[in-house]
Amino acid sequence: MRKLSVLVLALLGSTLPGWTQQPGSASPCCEAIEQHMKDMEDRIILLEGQVRLLKEQLAQTQAQAAGATAGGQTPASTAAVANQVAPTAAGGGGTQLPVYGGASAAAKALNPDISAIGDFIGAAGHYPTPPGSLIRQAGFQSLTMHESEVGFQAIIDPYARGDFFLSFGESGVDLEEGYITFTALPAGFVARVGKMRAAFGKVNAMHNHVLPWVDRPLVNENLVGGEDGIDDAGFSIQRILPAPKGIFLEATGQVFRGDTGEQAFFLPNGGTIQQTVFTATNKSDVSTTEHLRAYRDITESTNLDLGLSYARGHNELGSHFLTQLYGIDATLRWKPLRRSIYHSFIGRTEAIWSQRQQPLNLGGEQRSFGMYASGDYQLARRWFVGGRYDYSQRARNDSQLDRGAAATLTYWPSEFSQIRGEYRFTRYAEGINANELLMQVQFSLGAHGAHPF
Repeated sequence: MRKLSVLVLALLGSTLPGWTQQPGSASPCCEAIEQHMKDMEDRIILLEGQVRLLKEQLAQTQAQAAGATAGGQTPASTAAVANQVAPTAAGGGGTQLPVYGGASAAAKALNPDISAIGDFIGAAGHYPTPPGSLIRQAGFQSLTMHESEVGFQAIIDPYARGDFFLSFGESGVDLEEGYITFTALPAGFVARVGKMRAAFGKVNAMHNHVLPWVDRPLVNENLVGGEDGIDDAGFSIQRILPAPKGIFLEATGQVFRGDTGEQAFFLPNGGTIQQTVFTATNKSDVSTTEHLRAYRDITESTNLDLGLSYARGHNELGSHFLTQLYGIDATLRWKPLRRSIYHSFIGRTEAIWSQRQQPLNLGGEQRSFGMYASGDYQLARRWFVGGRYDYSQRARNDSQLDRGAAATLTYWPSEFSQIRGEYRFTRYAEGINANELLMQVQFSLGAHGAHPF
């Protein structure tokens, strides 16, 4: 036991210097501290598994030694006894609880966190018919299992973590995100390689299950690729920048292959066509995204989050035609510390400008603008009410303008499920009005890691 204690202390001691030397550990940023705490928790789980395995091995050795002395038990039977009864605690006067798991528990500590999230949507009401109307998710089906997201997340080693998110529809599967994040680079840099959502604004980076609405705003559907959005294979570099006291400042730069933002639109003849935000005709037609985020606590209950975004890529017309996106976003959060589980408020807004190059026979360059503004208020511990206003021109024809509004009511039975109702009104550029009632049920299984704050 003395050797075991020395080994455990040595293991724990070896982790402390590595943690204290992580980049940004001395930063006042809450997110950096929370990330370090999460990394430490994962490493502690790993150490607990190793210690549990060592305890079992020691118990088996002691039992085999006792059996050899008595001469009446085989190694198999002594191992079974060792797995059932742990050594007596010093001064305990009896036996402790059995040591469960052993090698299997240590293996569990090395397995990734696995989760599944279901997203069921129902729709009722009048929906516009072709030509020209945008296909909005859940707008053309009465009942659908909109998405089932399966996640795999784990610490790979002390220097990196991996995340995979698979999206299952009723008729197919897609890799929504899959990347490795290097968290221990010099000078405080954090790198990410794989397929990921671009850090353009707020809504584009959100998975469906973290949206405060059933659908996405019109501006994201008209200008940023809808539900899939800017989601492509590439790499990302981000770093926390020096800033005046009390301000968190983070810069992100990303390079992608250049194929992203595909979604379906109605044609005048009643058919559909797939349109994209960016399309890479050649290998050199990569797209880029840059994002600057500033966060500051205004009071102990209120904080403000601001962002500037820029994205550039080639469109489906060829390598000589560019599409550029400019965006600003703002989020105001109010959550009183003494009543935080009963009342809170989040106000969000984004404005996006699209500059799309087209030949003269298609109308020439199109300069489109869109925005949304929303507010969500917590009425009680499990009840939330919200509203949203939508305004957006269309990327390929800036003379076409869509407007809309939505009201939501959300009930959370627990942290693992939610029920939401939404009334949505849309006035399309063709002069068609759509009145719809959407119902959403979401549920979560397993350990799903937190998404970026």
